[in-house]
Amino acid sequence: MLPAVGSAHRHQATVELRLGVPPSSAHQASPLPHTAFLRRRDAPELDVSVEEEGYYGYTQRFYGSDLAAAYYVLSMKGAFRFVGQTEWYCPDKKGKFNWDFLNHRDTQLEEVNMNYTLINYTGLVNLEEQRSLRTLSVRGCSEVDDWFLARLHVLQDSLEELDISHCPRITTGGLAALRNLKGLRRLDVSSLPGISSPGLVIILLEEMLPQCQITATGYDLSLS
Repeated sequence: MLPAVGSAHRHQATVELRLGVPPSSAHQASPLPHTAFLRRRDAPELDVSVEEEGYYGYTQRFYGSDLAAAYYVLSMKGAFRFVGQTEWYCPDKKGKFNWDFLNHRDTQLEEVNMNYTLINYTGLVNLEEQRSLRTLSVRGCSEVDDWFLARLHVLQDSLEELDISHCPRITTGGLAALRNLKGLRRLDVSSLPGISSPGLVIILLEEMLPQCQITATGYDLSLS
């Protein structure tokens, strides 16, 4: 049983989690267009022009939304697996990858691993059409924040496993958005330095997602 927490912290964490708080604020040459956009849209310090914002629509129109999503993941140095396949596609240490994934047009992504990449809120748009996406891992992503969690509702009909551990910009208030993911079966919220009263937060997450197995390591849950 988790230890009790102070009443002041208990009230604050309960309000934030139950009601929600406004979220705090060089690879291989490619045959696909606008490759610079893929790198830039997830780098907050760089401006994204209106012309570059057309990347996803352009690629989707000529290659389909599934290949556009697959290419985005690889370009961000992530990895994925198609529905019905065992093979994972991922870049090597130099960021180069196998182009065989282009042979799987109209095949959706089932698992995506974006651990320690620069994916952020705006980059998530590239995965919005993946209605078969069951597993998403963004462990250790420095740009994943409360806004990112709020946007995950687009995957609420398919997502079963989510790893948001070790993401420094996630706060207690942002976790409230996870209540939209009713199909979630596994959730890892380990080592989130931005959350307060972790013992209470874990209890509230278990109440909010009773069908979900929650992993939460890396916290000091002892009484102060």
